[in-house]
Amino acid sequence: MNIIFFSKRRGAARQLNLAHPLALGLVATLALGLLGGAFTLGMHLGQGGGARLARGDTDHWTQILSDQKQQIADLKQQLQERVDAMAVRLGAMNAHVIRLDALGKRLTEMADIDNREFDFDTDPPTGGPESDGEGVSAQIPDLTAMIDRLDKRVTLRDSQLSALENVILARDLKKQIHPEGRPVNQGFISSYFGEREDPFTGREAYHKGVDFAGSAGEDVVAVAAGVVTWSGERSGYGNLVEINHGDGYVTRYAHNERTLVKVGDTVKRGETIALMGSTGHSTGPHVHFEVLRNGRQVDPLSFIGK
Repeated sequence: MNIIFFSKRRGAARQLNLAHPLALGLVATLALGLLGGAFTLGMHLGQGGGARLARGDTDHWTQILSDQKQQIADLKQQLQERVDAMAVRLGAMNAHVIRLDALGKRLTEMADIDNREFDFDTDPPTGGPESDGEGVSAQIPDLTAMIDRLDKRVTLRDSQLSALENVILARDLKKQIHPEGRPVNQGFISSYFGEREDPFTGREAYHKGVDFAGSAGEDVVAVAAGVVTWSGERSGYGNLVEINHGDGYVTRYAHNERTLVKVGDTVKRGETIALMGSTGHSTGPHVHFEVLRNGRQVDPLSFIGK
């Protein structure tokens, strides 16, 4: 195959025979040069793109690792805050249990119960056969559930102890307001409850109380806690103190030289309420003591005791 070249300047034509060995070498050399240049250019471009891709991947994974480190730090902070909150809660519950133990011991003393039955100083005895399986460590969710259950038990125990305290206080109050004992610290019974001869007329009369003889000016004491509903002179009784104890009980202390309480006062068992005298329908210093139940006089001897 021949290639013909035309020259404008000279107006002549030249012919190149491609079959000639020299022409073939020249063409081959040019082709190889073009291929080598293309290969070199491709390698250079490939290396530049790979470097850019490698730098992009490094930046991407570096950002991911940084985000994960921040997430781990946040989780550690949240876990520490949770542990701190649980520690505070456990401390509060422990203090509450200590108060409950103190309340239990106080109730035991108030109720006069054998402290061996309700011992709040030591943990109750426990036991049982050993488990065949291996123990499992408590996990955070299990620990939270245990605390919640303990909190409920403490709340229930608190309510039960408060109810027990109210029952004991009510029982103690009922005991305090129930008439019991003598209205004098010293003296003797000079006249009993029931039929007797009237000391002024000599006729048979019904004596509605018990008389305690003594010396003028001696203390007259309340036989139970209550509220003073009368303090002053009353026909036949002289200077009278009347106390309402609730539950249908009223006591009267008559013939006093002087009363020491006024209407509306709250008195305790054994408190001095008057001084013995001989006012009213009386033949000498003594206390006429009456016990009324639901508005009717009853024999005070059943309340005085031995």
